[in-house]
Amino acid sequence: MPTLVPSRPAAACALAFSVLLAVAAIGATAATAEVMIPAGRVAAKLRVVGAYGKVLAEEKLKTGTTTVPTSPRATCLGAGSGGSGKPATIPGATALGLLGQAAKSNAALRPLLITDHFSFGLGLCGVGGSVGGEASGLSWYLKLNHVDPELGGEAVKLHAGDEVLWALAPFPYPAELALRAPHRAKAGKPFEVRVFAYADDGTRTPAAGAKVTGAAAPTGADGRATVTLGKPKRLLARRGKDIPSNRAAVC
Repeated sequence: MPTLVPSRPAAACALAFSVLLAVAAIGATAATAEVMIPAGRVAAKLRVVGAYGKVLAEEKLKTGTTTVPTSPRATCLGAGSGGSGKPATIPGATALGLLGQAAKSNAALRPLLITDHFSFGLGLCGVGGSVGGEASGLSWYLKLNHVDPELGGEAVKLHAGDEVLWALAPFPYPAELALRAPHRAKAGKPFEVRVFAYADDGTRTPAAGAKVTGAAAPTGADGRATVTLGKPKRLLARRGKDIPSNRAAVC
């Protein structure tokens, strides 16, 4: 599946220019064309942050009814709580289904350790080697559009354009950082970025003291920082134990 942030920002700039030319060439046709999504499938954004703040995935993909694996090794909810090992079908477009869909093509998200031991729903223990449990004091935190839905992942229904975050974090859960940066900047010329922090209920505040890639100093009280780059780069904001921000590609 295509990622939100390409691994090579310079290539992303070239790709963006090529797409622009293509759109211009077929503008007349595009005006009447519609993007068709298979029935029951929804396009949403997924971000997964594993142990030690490692970004495992940042993608945009389509999901609908899907099947996820269960594993006897998914014992983060207590001894004997491992899964049956049988595939579990999740109907409709959901937050856990989106993760399962992404894992089919993104090796960084495998193995998925999911348990179907409990009658109340599926439990997520591990993603790509990042595993929660009593020993680590960490568990998988789910947010939908920056808000904790307080539901299991298979019960969180998705709509087009939704943003889903899965992060391995301690409880009480830390703030989620979000980075805003321009898509383009001149080499060697400073430009401004801004970092926000989202609380569990989605309340947004400026994130002071966040470190941003390429910034000479942490963000101020207003969450702003000045960045200077010599070449295209992906920016990331971090602050203590908070969940790292999205990656912003600047050409």
